[in-house]
Amino acid sequence: MGGGHHHVTPGSEPKKDQDIQAIKDARIPMAWRDTCSHLLLDLNKCRRGTFFSPNKCGHERHIYEECQYNAYLQRIEAKVQLDKIQTQE
Repeated sequence: MGGGHHHVTPGSEPKKDQDIQAIKDARIPMAWRDTCSHLLLDLNKCRRGTFFSPNKCGHERHIYEECQYNAYLQRIEAKVQLDKIQTQE
């Protein structure tokens, strides 16, 4: 069984250009402001609307966590590319 096959769900891609004012208005802490914070806005709105029920907002949570994973994969790939460049020098 081979691993490493990850299918990206539409809408879960990390974004560098985000609505900073909307993130500020939603009072997202600085520690959570990353390339996936645009999805955290919808997740937190759903959480507040359902009084943080653990069995609600599953889709929003899945999309946010997948975005976090995709951002992690992008960071790993950037590090691999940087290491290749540094070993060639």
